Amino acid sequence: MNRLRQALDPYLLLLIATVALASILPARGDGARIADAIADAGIVLLFFLHGAKLSREAIWSGAKAWKLHLATLGTTFAVFPLVGLAIARFGLAPQDMQAGLLFLTLLPSTVQSSIAFTAIARGNVAAAVVSASFSNLLGIFLTPLLVVLLMQRSDSGSLISLSSIEGIVLQLLLPFIVGHLLRPWIGGFVTRHKAMLGRVDRGSILLLVYTAFSAAVVEGLWSKISGAELMTLAGLCIAILTIILLFTLLLGRMLGLSREDAIVLQFCGSKKSLATGVPIAGVLFPAAAIGPILLPLMIFHQIQLMACVFLSRRYGAQAE
Repeated sequence: MNRLRQALDPYLLLLIATVALASILPARGDGARIADAIADAGIVLLFFLHGAKLSREAIWSGAKAWKLHLATLGTTFAVFPLVGLAIARFGLAPQDMQAGLLFLTLLPSTVQSSIAFTAIARGNVAAAVVSASFSNLLGIFLTPLLVVLLMQRSDSGSLISLSSIEGIVLQLLLPFIVGHLLRPWIGGFVTRHKAMLGRVDRGSILLLVYTAFSAAVVEGLWSKISGAELMTLAGLCIAILTIILLFTLLLGRMLGLSREDAIVLQFCGSKKSLATGVPIAGVLFPAAAIGPILLPLMIFHQIQLMACVFLSRRYGAQAE
């Protein structure tokens, strides 16, 4: 029970509370338009800060452990999507959840939690920093591209509008590049106020979740999804994570990675970023479609945390 309490992410509880608020008091009319405008500004701020946080040294050092980083990126952006496509192809997910599950598999890895779990497991923390940072950097470019290429051809239908391309450039890529170019001048400020800016990040995501689920609730989200479908969705998330964890374990052995690097591959390769997924969904998809698309990601986020708490402690105990 104590481990379960520690595995539960307090931020996820805030996300659940935000979804509940949107379900009871969804934003409508002028309120919804104002909230959407603020949420759009939050997306720009999020990716500006992502660019400012990423050091150029981390980017260049990534070339050193190329075998590990290629394995991690290949798992994140190739193996994961293949699993998502298989689920969509064979109709394993509820119809309203297929797009969300496929979107989940196209996202980059997390940064903070991947590094934290690697440290607990006594893995190669420096390599984890580089792998997770690379994944997030490439995800800004690759995830929208994969969404356009794969989701347009899946059973989820045509969700991407032409205006999404403009949104990707103006709300994701441009702020990220500007933030990174300004890092020599604002990098110190970002580092000193990391905790405060982290709260800004999370507050922006909460607002994005509220606006997304408000639009979905107005469109009748909860009347379209049953409890049995939610249980099926949770089971599929567990199955996806189990497949990837076993794959990364076997891949690390096949590549002859050291114990420390194999831990990096497993934790960085098996995670999907809620912090990156929410704003990308806000740019790519119509407002009414975002709620159902984010639901699988929110469920997978908590499942991956609970599984990684268990694994990291087990690996750490073995190392000691």
